[in-house]
Amino acid sequence: MAGTKAGGQAAAATNRKKYGADFYARIGASGGKKGRTGGFFANRELAREAGRKGGRISRRTKVAKTTKADFDLAA
Repeated sequence: MAGTKAGGQAAAATNRKKYGADFYARIGASGGKKGRTGGFFANRELAREAGRKGGRISRRTKVAKTTKADFDLAA
């Protein structure tokens, strides 16, 4: 039953049975301890640079400016 809610619950039960009741707690606890860089909060200039790069390569299209002539149907 892979890919279903029941399958996921069965897999979670199996993992807890094999690796202990605190299996997912141990995985979650290790997540914050592995980082070494401190993230963007610790380095505001790095965050600024990353935001600049992301904005520059953004795939969102710019909003075109409309004028009164665009809506003038009589012309």
